[in-house]
Amino acid sequence: MVGTASRAPYHDRVSLHLYDTSTRSLRPFVPLEPGKASIYLCGLTVQGPPHIGHVRNWVTIDILRRWLAYHGLDVTYVRNVTDIDDKILSKSAEAGEAWWQLAYRNEIAIHEAQTLLGVQPPTYEPRATGHITEMVELIDRLIDAGHAYASDGDVFFDVASYPAYGALSGQRVSEMQPAGDSAGDSRKRDPRDFALWKGHKADEPSTASWPTPWGRGRPGWHLECSAMATKYLGPAFDIHGGGLDLVFPHHENEIAQSRAAGDGFANFWLHNAMLNLSGEKMSKSLGNILGVVELSQQWRPVEIRYYLGSAHYRSVMEYSPASLNEAASAYRRIENFLERAKFEGWGMGSLPEAFIAALDDDLGVPRALGVLHDTVRAGNAAIDAGDAEAVGTAYAQVHAMLDVLGLAPEQWASSASDLSGTVDALVRVALEQRTAARERKDFGAADAIRDQLAEAGVLVEDTADGPRWTVKGTD
Repeated sequence: MVGTASRAPYHDRVSLHLYDTSTRSLRPFVPLEPGKASIYLCGLTVQGPPHIGHVRNWVTIDILRRWLAYHGLDVTYVRNVTDIDDKILSKSAEAGEAWWQLAYRNEIAIHEAQTLLGVQPPTYEPRATGHITEMVELIDRLIDAGHAYASDGDVFFDVASYPAYGALSGQRVSEMQPAGDSAGDSRKRDPRDFALWKGHKADEPSTASWPTPWGRGRPGWHLECSAMATKYLGPAFDIHGGGLDLVFPHHENEIAQSRAAGDGFANFWLHNAMLNLSGEKMSKSLGNILGVVELSQQWRPVEIRYYLGSAHYRSVMEYSPASLNEAASAYRRIENFLERAKFEGWGMGSLPEAFIAALDDDLGVPRALGVLHDTVRAGNAAIDAGDAEAVGTAYAQVHAMLDVLGLAPEQWASSASDLSGTVDALVRVALEQRTAARERKDFGAADAIRDQLAEAGVLVEDTADGPRWTVKGTD
């Protein structure tokens, strides 16, 4: 449990409201099962390593998961791995390696990026290739119910058989383009029908196919998530997350095939906006991606996480080095307060009511960060005023808020990229040399040390208690 504030059982005190794409409204979050919350997030198609556009999604769900836990809910979180797909087969053929080798290598990269940015691993992380049986069973149910049909080795979902098709994305079926996964396929009853199962092709490796009543083949992308979500979370669950670019066709098709089969499926649909680079959505196909590991060579992972979570999840983010620098400076201001306070024995404090209200309002992280920084400023003022009790209260509250946001310093203390201890030791050596120079009245040498520290981004302030240093932008 995060924090120490007294909370009523969640089902007795509904306070969290989330924006539901399916109703286009802010709705009170009432879990389907009291005391528990279930989340499914569409994971990556492992054709390549993750970029920060993907990780923004993970950070959003990680904060939501922590917030639900704060509210006393036992959270089950499932994020799948799509390890068989047209793009994986194409990329592996280009690279001259087995498709499963490519997929597994990129799956490992997911875990490395997840760990690097302090994202808690999913409760379950199923691979598509491990759930072919469940997918075949779902197709059987759809065929039996008259919502799917087999045609020359493929199986298609009959869009016309499901009247609610298009409701999630707000589209009329009559205005939709042909399904992208099989456009122009004459075997379909309707060009908008989408593939549930794809028959094996002669130019594809035999290992990328499985035997079924309709012949060897592999699953369609949309089918995979429906089968895996319901296996681990049941026929109805609380929240389905994903990027805004997945609303159509992926999530629209998930709803259609799941509900046509008789499953209630997701109660809430949570979609985060895109992270853009030069005005364009970051994507592998556009070649404008920024890798997590590469960015961590310029900024600390905790600063990257702060940046990715700092905007509201439904707001578009425009990446720039300047914006990441601003986020890094903001986090360093928090660190600087905690370093100045050095308060022992206060532990984890209660969360400010304004912070709680912000996160309860559709996961309003920007407002929550505003409360956090207000508390930091109050704590710094208390230090300057010598008010130990106020310092301790602010220190404990800041720790509690950081813990909810996945930014608590102790979580990152062992990070190989966190050099704060090393930096502190080096600066102290320089300051000792500066003090020695001042004592022997070599003011030129003392000023030169101060100027060199300033060039490195370290500002020195001489106080009655001795020199105090901060990283530039953290006052």
